[in-house]
This record gives sequence, structure tokens and C-alpha cells, in this order.
Amino acid sequence: MIKFCVRLVQRWLPEPFIFAILLTFVAAVIAIPVCHQSPIEVVEHWGGGVWNLLAFAMQMALVLVCGSALAAAPSVKCGITALARLPKSAPAAIALVTVISAMACWLNWGFGLIVGVIFAKEIARQLQGIDYRLLIASAYSGFVVWHAGLSGSIPLTMATPGESLAMATNGALVDPVPVSQTILDPHNLVMVLLVIVGITVANTLMHPKQGAVTIDPMLLAEEHTAPVRPEKPSPAQRMEHSPVLSWLIGLLLIAYLVLRLGFRGGTLDLGAVIMIFLSLGLLLHGTPVAYVRAFGKAATGAAGIILQFPFYAGIMGIITGIGASGISLGNVLADGCIRISTPTTYPLLTFLCAALLNLFVPSGGGHWAIQAPIMFTAGADLGVDPGLTGTAIAWGDAWTNLIQPFWALPALAIAKLDAKDIMGYCLIDLLVTGVIICGGLLIWAM
Repeated sequence: MIKFCVRLVQRWLPEPFIFAILLTFVAAVIAIPVCHQSPIEVVEHWGGGVWNLLAFAMQMALVLVCGSALAAAPSVKCGITALARLPKSAPAAIALVTVISAMACWLNWGFGLIVGVIFAKEIARQLQGIDYRLLIASAYSGFVVWHAGLSGSIPLTMATPGESLAMATNGALVDPVPVSQTILDPHNLVMVLLVIVGITVANTLMHPKQGAVTIDPMLLAEEHTAPVRPEKPSPAQRMEHSPVLSWLIGLLLIAYLVLRLGFRGGTLDLGAVIMIFLSLGLLLHGTPVAYVRAFGKAATGAAGIILQFPFYAGIMGIITGIGASGISLGNVLADGCIRISTPTTYPLLTFLCAALLNLFVPSGGGHWAIQAPIMFTAGADLGVDPGLTGTAIAWGDAWTNLIQPFWALPALAIAKLDAKDIMGYCLIDLLVTGVIICGGLLIWAM
């Protein structure tokens, strides 16, 4: 089964950008007959949607880059090196990488995605005979819990007060939904725990029982870009290498967060999460120039996001676009889910609908734009708790990332691998986690 999945993916999965192009034409070909739209209408919807996610794309890029820069801080890297010495066998290393990556992704998806693969590479340098492709796949598999975690964009958006919440949900949500009813709900926390256990066991069992695995040394080569303080620094160089400036601005950011979250009743939204990791990164790197170097290096990992986000926004335009027929592809899919739903099955079908949409629009913001106006209204009519509806959408968005290569791009850039090298293993994880999530949502809805 494992060898079949690996060979299948290696043979048929194209480069992620090619995947985005193919999905664009698939969405267009489906929309024309299903929504009774003309080719010109579909092209207009696509072109009109290309730039609709620029603000959200910037947020996602900042989450990734700030998380990556934090993971590259010397104290964080020292901790990673020390942890990498703990496992004494390949299965133990696979299990540890999976757990560390998943826990970090639950805290912050950008930080976890990067720290997981950095941790995996450090283990590969110290432990002989480990399957490097599976090790990187294990690091990426922890990403499946991100949208059920503290940086989940949909739960955080639901927790953010304002008129935009009511507008996005067609009036179904007027008051914000606190994270205690989504991210920190006991049902969600149990699902996260079971998913982590499931992928840990699955990844460990996938490692070859016999035979050493050879790793190309070029894959493990590390670039050293730490700034060197000149012997006779100029005034400008003294400021660049001054820890005082980093501490002042870092503490200023933290002071604002304390005021906003602790005393002003603010919520832990996406902006607050970015600010937390920005301030910690500045403090832990010590000097402004060190953080600039780390930030610049981390920004290369966001190249795939920057390139592909407009194309996925265009696909979202096709899915949400309403032509002369008055029908959109997103409405057709959501209405089909609603028609066969009961209060008990609605969260499960919402999850599956979101999982399918995620292949075409791998973006929490995209899912919010497509599903929020329909799914929250229908959920309210069925008497389904909005926290459960939002959590189901979030899990669906995260689940099929295991076979959607878009978000693997930063990890693959660090690991120096291709998507086809890891997605076969992730396909097994998809099956395992799918059973756990579906069962958890059914139990939560009862």
C-alpha cells in the first residue's frame, strides 16, 4: 500500500504551480455547464478574482516569514540541535519529528511548518539510516492540525468583532464566537490529540524495517548567514548591531499586545499572532541586522505563496462568480451539501465540502469568502452551533493540505526535495486522519 501510494504520486503529481494551472482549467470547465455560464463570463470571474486575496496573502506570507525567522533564532536552533540528539533509532526519530511539528503547527502554522523541517534536517545530519523523504513528510504531516490551532484564520476571524463578521455570514453571526467554542473547545482539543497520535503511529510504521537509507549530503548542507560585527564599526553599523534597538522595538510590540489582549478586551486574531512572533523574533535574534538577515532568508520560502496565491484567488473567482444564470459553483456545491444534511451530519458534510474546495482554493480566507455566507446561515437554520460549523470548515481546509502541495512549498525549499518525494506518504496520513476527524465531528454534533 505504501509503495503503491509513493509510486502513484511520484508518477502523476506535477510541480505545484502546474497543479494550480490545471485546477484553474478544471474549475472553468466545470463552471460552464454546471452554472450555465458562458466562457466569457468564466474568464471575467477568473480575472476579477486574481487580486481579491492580496491582503490575506500578505498576512499569510507574514505568518510564514515571521515564523520562519523565529525558528532560525540562535536559541531556538540550539534547542532544536539538542532535541535532535534524543532519538536513537529511525522510528523514534520519525515519531519525535511528527509530534514536535504538530505541536508547533498548532501554536502557529508558519512557525511549525518551518521548525518541523529544520528539526527533521538536523536529525538527518546526526542519525544514520533514516528515510529522509519520510522524515520530511512526517514534519509536513503535522501541518494538518494548524487550522484547529491558535493561528487558525477562520476561528480567529470568527472571534474578531465588527460589522465585517455579519456581512461575511449574511447576518448569521452578529456577535463574535470566542475561541473557547472553536480552538479551545474540548471536542476540538481531543480531535487534535487523536490526529497527532494517528499520524505519529502511521508515520512510524511506514519506515522501512530493514536496510540503511543513503542521503545525498548536498540535501543536508547548511548556509551560514550570521552577520559579523566589524572591528571598527561606523555609527550606522553600531546601530545595526545594537541589541538595544531590537529590545526597545520588541518590548514595544509586546507592551501593545499586553494592553490590547489583557486590558482592552482584544482577541487573538491573525494580526496579533503575527505581532507575537515578530516581537519574539526581534528579541531572540538580538540585533536588528541579524533579524533582517533571517527575515530575508525566510522570505524566499514565501515565493511559492506569492506566485500562486493570485492564481488560487482566480480559481476562487470562478467558484464564487455569478453569471446571468444567477448560479455560482460554490453555491451549487454548498447547496448540495445542505440538501442532504441533518443536524447531526451537517458538520461532517461541511467538512467534506471544505476539503474538496481546499484542493481548488488552499486558503482559509478563500474558504471564509466562499462558505461563510452559505454554511453559517444553513447551520443556524438546522440549529447547529456556529462554533462547530466554523471548526468543521477549518478542519476541511487543513485536511486535504496533505495532498495539496501548495503549503508544502516552504518546507520543500528548505529540505531541497520535490512535492512528489513526500506526498505519497502524506496520502496515507490523509486516510488515517480522515477517519479520526469524521468520527470526531459526528460525535461533537450528537
